[in-house]
Amino acid sequence: MPQLLIELFSEEIPARMQAQAARDLERMARERLAAQGLLPEAMKTFAGPRRLTLVAEGLAASQGDRHEDRKGPRVGAPEAALEGFLRSTGLSREDLTERDGVWHAHIHKAGRSTPDIVAEMVEDIVRNFPWPKSMTWGTGTLRWVRPLKHILCLFDGAKVPFSVDQVESVDFTLGHRFMGTAEAFRVKDFESYVEGLEKHFVMLDPDLRKQHILSAAQTLCFARNLELVDDAGLLDEVSGLAEWPTPILGNMNPDFLDLPPEVIRTSMRTHQKYFAVRDPSTGNLAPYFITVANIEAADGGAAIAAGNGKVLAARLSDARFFWDEDRKVRLEDRLEKLKGVTFHARLGTLAERVERLEVLSAALAPRVGADVSKAVLAARLAKADLTTGMVGEFPELQGLMGGYYALEEKLSPVVADAIRDHYRPVGANDEAPERPVTMAVALAEKLDTLTAFFAINEKPTGSRDPYALRRAALGIIRILLASEVRAPVRALVADWYRSLICFVDPGRALFVSTARTTGYLGPKARPASGVVATYVEEFEAALLEAAPRVVAIAADFDVRFDRSARAGDTPEGEVLYEFRACPEVADEVLSFLADRLKVSLRDQGKRHDLVDAVFALGDDDLVRIVARVEALSNFLTTEDGANLLAGYKRASNILKAEEKKGPLPVGASVLGRGAPAEEAALIAALENVAPRVKAAVQAEAFADAMQALSELRRPVDAFFEKVLVNSDVAEERENRLRLLAQVRDAMGAVADFGQVNG
Repeated sequence: MPQLLIELFSEEIPARMQAQAARDLERMARERLAAQGLLPEAMKTFAGPRRLTLVAEGLAASQGDRHEDRKGPRVGAPEAALEGFLRSTGLSREDLTERDGVWHAHIHKAGRSTPDIVAEMVEDIVRNFPWPKSMTWGTGTLRWVRPLKHILCLFDGAKVPFSVDQVESVDFTLGHRFMGTAEAFRVKDFESYVEGLEKHFVMLDPDLRKQHILSAAQTLCFARNLELVDDAGLLDEVSGLAEWPTPILGNMNPDFLDLPPEVIRTSMRTHQKYFAVRDPSTGNLAPYFITVANIEAADGGAAIAAGNGKVLAARLSDARFFWDEDRKVRLEDRLEKLKGVTFHARLGTLAERVERLEVLSAALAPRVGADVSKAVLAARLAKADLTTGMVGEFPELQGLMGGYYALEEKLSPVVADAIRDHYRPVGANDEAPERPVTMAVALAEKLDTLTAFFAINEKPTGSRDPYALRRAALGIIRILLASEVRAPVRALVADWYRSLICFVDPGRALFVSTARTTGYLGPKARPASGVVATYVEEFEAALLEAAPRVVAIAADFDVRFDRSARAGDTPEGEVLYEFRACPEVADEVLSFLADRLKVSLRDQGKRHDLVDAVFALGDDDLVRIVARVEALSNFLTTEDGANLLAGYKRASNILKAEEKKGPLPVGASVLGRGAPAEEAALIAALENVAPRVKAAVQAEAFADAMQALSELRRPVDAFFEKVLVNSDVAEERENRLRLLAQVRDAMGAVADFGQVNG
C-alpha cells in the first residue's frame, strides 16, 4: 500500500526540543488521519538538528465513502429550527425523510483522495505545532521554532502539492550543511530518502547517532588506555546537535585536576558539552575530554581539539577563581547573606528556613541514631553555599560545594557529608543517604519543604507541582524505608510546628525562632523571657487543636501566638505568619505520602488496594505500614488467605445489611445449648486466634499474625456452609451476628480487608 513521507526542514532545532517534537508530530498526524478514517499500518518519526521526519506505511489511496443518518427536529417544529437543521446538513427539505414524527437526514459524503487530506493535515500541523517557543521571520506570519525552509511531502512516490504561508511543498531535501553538496537531491520514497541523507553526511535516526557517538568515543578512549565517563543526559543532548557526529579526543591542562571533579565535569558538560574521561587504574579524572564535532576534519580533528581545549581552559580558569575566592569566607560567615534571600513570601527567608532545619534536625537525630550537635551544625551550614560564586555559576552543585568547603575548613567529615548529601535522594536513580547525620538533615530538608507548603495551603494540583513536593515526599519515603527508621508522620509534622519556636533544656534557653528578623542564627543559648514561656505553653496546648498565628516582635525576640490578629492589625515592627491547623495538615501530609507510597509499591509490583487496607487502620508509621503490606500480600497469595478474604467479605456484607435494620448486638458470642458443631468450632477458633493475632500485631510480627488468621479459614468456611446466620430464633441470630463481628474485628486488627479487591 502507498507510503507517506513528510520532512519539515528548518534552521537548527534546539536539542532539548527534538524528542518531544517527534512525539508531537506522530500524535498529531495519527489523530488527524484517524479522524478522516485513514489508519496507517505503521508510523515512525525522527528528529534531528534541522529536520522533523515522519513516515507512514500502508495508507489507503483514498478515503472511503461515508454515510451518516442525522436526527432533526420534530415534524411541525418552528420553521427556524428546520432551516437551521437543513443548513447544518447541506440538504434541501425534499431530501429529508419523516419517521415517527421526526425529520431525518441521510448524508452521503464521497471519499476524498488521501493526498488532498494530507495537504490539509500538514498545514494544520504546521500552524498548530506545540513548540515551547517559536518565532516568525521575514514578512510572513507563520510561527515555527526556527525559520522553516521547505516541506518535503510525498505520497506513493508523488509530491503532494500545497503551500503553507509561502513555504512550498517539495520532493527534494538537503544534506549536511557543510559536508554535503550545496545542491538538493530528489527523493522517491523513504528508502531513497535515508540513502540520500547518508550519502550527504546526515544520520537520520537519533538512536543511531547516539550509538555512533558512544562507540566512537569509547574507541578513542580505549586507544589511550582511558575510560569514558558515562553521561546519558549529555549523550541525548549532543546527539541532537550534530547531523554527522564525530567524536574527537582533546587534551586538558592537568593543573586543573586539583579542582573538585564535579566542578570539572559540570564545567565541561554545562558550557561545552564535553564528555569527561577517567583513568581506569585510579578512577580519577584524566586530563582529556571528548567533544563531538559535526564534521569530519581533514586533519583528524586536531585543530578542533586544540580550540576546544583553549575554551575549556578559560572555563576552568573561571571555576578556579570561584574555588579560590569562595574558600576565603567561612560557611558560618555566609549565613548573614541568607537573610536577604526570600524562600517564600509566606514562609520567610532562607535564614529563617535554616533555623527550622536546625530544630528539625535536632528532633530527628535521636530517631536515626545521629549525633544531635553534628546534625544541628550540618543543618545550620547546609544552605550557606548558596551564596558562593561557584554555586552562583553552577546551581546544580549546591550542597556538593558546601561539603567541599566544609572539608576545607577542617569540619568533621560527618558534617561535610551531611551538607553535601542533604538534598538526596534527588531522583529515582539516586541513592538514599545512609549515614545517620546525613539522614537527619536530609529528612529535615524534605519535611520542611513538604509540611511548610501544606501549612500555607500551597499543595500540588493535577500535574502542577511548582515546589517539587512529590519529589520531597518520595525522598522522605525512600529514606525511612531504606533505613527502617520509625518516625510516625503525624509526629514529624508536629515537630515541624514546634520548629516555629523551640527551647532547649536545661535552663529553657531560646534555641531558635523561625519568625525572628533580628539576625540571630544558630542554637546559641539565651535566657528566655517569661512572655515567651507563656506563649510557648499556649502553642503546645494549641498545637493539636488549632492553627497558631506566629507574630515575631523583632525588638526583643519575643514570640506570641495570636489567633485573632489580622495581617493589617499587627503593631509596627511585627511580622505575621499564618499557618493552617496542625492536625489538618498532618492528615493531608499523611494522605499525600500514602499516594506516593502507592506509586512506589506499585512500581515494585505491589497492589495499591493493600496500601489502602493498611492505611485505613490509621497507622502513620511508613516502615510498619510497608511491613503490614508485605505480610498481607504474601498472605493473600495463599489459598487460605484468598478463601478467608471471601469469608470476610461475606461476613461484612451480612453485618452491613443488618446494620441498616438497626444497631447490631454487642458483646462476645457464647456457645448456646444445641448449637451446631461448626458454630462451636468457630467460637473456639476465635478464642484461640484473636489473642495471638493481637499479640503478634503489638510485636509487629505481621507474618505471624497472618499465619494465625489462616487458622480461621476452615472454621469460617464450615460455618457459612452449615450454619444459618439469620435464624428464626432471635437469640441464635444475635449470637451469630456477634460471632461474625468478632471475625471481622480479629481480621481488622491486621488490615481493613474491606478495602482489598477480590
